[in-house]
Amino acid sequence: MTVRAAAPARTALTVAAEAVAAVVVAALVAATGLIAFSVVQWPAFNSSNVTRAVTTVGQVVTTAVLGAAVVLARRNGRPLLWKPLSWIGLSGFVTVTLGMPLAATKLYLFGVSVDQEFRTEYLTRLTDSAALQDMTYADLPPYYPAGWFWVGGRIADALGLAGWEAYKPWAIGSLAVAAVIGLVLWSALVRRDLAILAALGVTALVLAYASPEAYGAVIAVLIPPMLILAWGGLHRPDAPRGAGWAAVVATGVFLGVAATVYTLYLGFTAFAVTLMALVSALLRYRASRTPSSLVDPAVRLIVIAALSGLIALTVWAPYLAAALTGRTAESGTALHYLPETGAELPLPMTQFTLLGALCLVGTVWILFRLKDSRRAQALGVGVAAVYLWALLSMLATVAGTTLLGFRLEPVLIALLGAAGVFGVVDGTRVLYLVASESPRVRTASVAVAVVGALAFAQDIPHVLQNEITVAYTDTDGNGDRADRRAPGVASYYGEVDAALQAARPGPRTDTVVLTSDTSFLAFLPYFGFQGLTSHYANPLAEFSARADAIESWSELTTPEELVAALDAAPWRAPDAFLFRRGADGYTLRLAEDVYPNDPNVRRYSVTFPETLFDDPRFDVQEIGPFVLVVRGADAGVAAAGAGGAGGGS
Repeated sequence: MTVRAAAPARTALTVAAEAVAAVVVAALVAATGLIAFSVVQWPAFNSSNVTRAVTTVGQVVTTAVLGAAVVLARRNGRPLLWKPLSWIGLSGFVTVTLGMPLAATKLYLFGVSVDQEFRTEYLTRLTDSAALQDMTYADLPPYYPAGWFWVGGRIADALGLAGWEAYKPWAIGSLAVAAVIGLVLWSALVRRDLAILAALGVTALVLAYASPEAYGAVIAVLIPPMLILAWGGLHRPDAPRGAGWAAVVATGVFLGVAATVYTLYLGFTAFAVTLMALVSALLRYRASRTPSSLVDPAVRLIVIAALSGLIALTVWAPYLAAALTGRTAESGTALHYLPETGAELPLPMTQFTLLGALCLVGTVWILFRLKDSRRAQALGVGVAAVYLWALLSMLATVAGTTLLGFRLEPVLIALLGAAGVFGVVDGTRVLYLVASESPRVRTASVAVAVVGALAFAQDIPHVLQNEITVAYTDTDGNGDRADRRAPGVASYYGEVDAALQAARPGPRTDTVVLTSDTSFLAFLPYFGFQGLTSHYANPLAEFSARADAIESWSELTTPEELVAALDAAPWRAPDAFLFRRGADGYTLRLAEDVYPNDPNVRRYSVTFPETLFDDPRFDVQEIGPFVLVVRGADAGVAAAGAGGAGGGS
């Protein structure tokens, strides 16, 4: 290997080693902080300002630590001092900004409501077993990428935590880790002090606007530096032949990891990288006017795709194998959602807020520096990709679907925010030069920037007010509400679980439960017969057909007919039913997709006559608001046999 070729390899290894060290530091900081928060009896966030006050103090302290790291970096201080200091400051900022407002609850943002319910269910499933399994349905591989949930599940299992209880610390800890990995990437791309500022800006924006989806936020915080890195790998017109391959490999690895974690961000980032390759090819062709100039960007893009595809298969292979060799997958409805925000282009730079000002500065900076700054070019392509994706998503409505373009707004904010940080720094330098290098201008500029950063940081809990409040008002897996008010029906889940364990001893995964109270499955690793809605359901599960089957079972008149219908089902039949008592019998609330309407889900009830279960083959118990019906041992064996045969067809 030549000296020229060895240098990029050494740089890549150095960055990788720094990333490992940063991950260890961030994990220790997050764990220490969360443990420290948990030993104090804090009042609920939604009924007291105490935790908000302590959060502000923590943000000021961690920002000061980052400020010290910036000063040391600018003075060419020792990397062994300012780098760990910056990692501690940034991971501490994440931990205190999310961990302190949630210190008095065991639940994460949004509790176990709406989307957070199925995410908690997924973590519960992969805490119970390391096998790649669907979050709800028995005998099916997962459709939603399992990467983030699998790692979290393994950590929870090692620590002896239930999946639902591990969700909050894993979400906060993984965000802290992702933030410092982003800082390491920024440090490899821009000068050291600017890297710290960019990492802090992007992290704060992601915490404010993407943190409820923690598994997506860990990818979103890395997209801005990764796009700059990708542009460096795809477009190097003045570099020696063969330069930039380390960046190509890193881009392929990132896309592969994104594929195992969050499909939408994978799709967007792959789209942006492809757009970069096209722009690079056009620029090369315009400069040389030879078809051969198109080859290099194409080869690099193919390598990126191949690497990412291989990594993606570690999670996607079971589902793809089942879809290709087993039951044909339904056309999923995960993309069937178009809220009002999805029908308009996101324009955060037009808001009269601190966010709007930062995004406006970022927009202006990209336009001014587009010709001479590779950072501006990469971020500009990323911003253009967001808007193109949003327009394509709106256009896709004609075909009866969407591309969920509105969900890319946090990515847009992160891209413009990073550009805004660069714009503020460049603008400060210009003012300093215009003012004949007056120290007062520099001091005033720094003061304004610090005030703006602290103002935005302390507003993050306010931005997340609703999400934090739900974490306190939802009932957790112990049957408690963190705001110390009367718990909801989930407080009876412990009794339901005990009754199920008494009736069906053995692993909970041996039991399939049909219920519309699907948060039960989020806390306990029973398999479900039907998911919350079709939008979260595995396309292999035949959601609509199962709903039709449930409705048909409710119309039967005798226990014999019900047992025969259950045994004839093409899926593993329910071993237990968890109903609510209604005026005319036992009820379930089901859901159907009604896209393009908004809301896109219609709820409806089906009622099972009590006489259907008036038979020795069913054990019926009333537990609080629930009616638990468990099939007898003989019926359960028969159903398991029928379900096994059906699942193999």
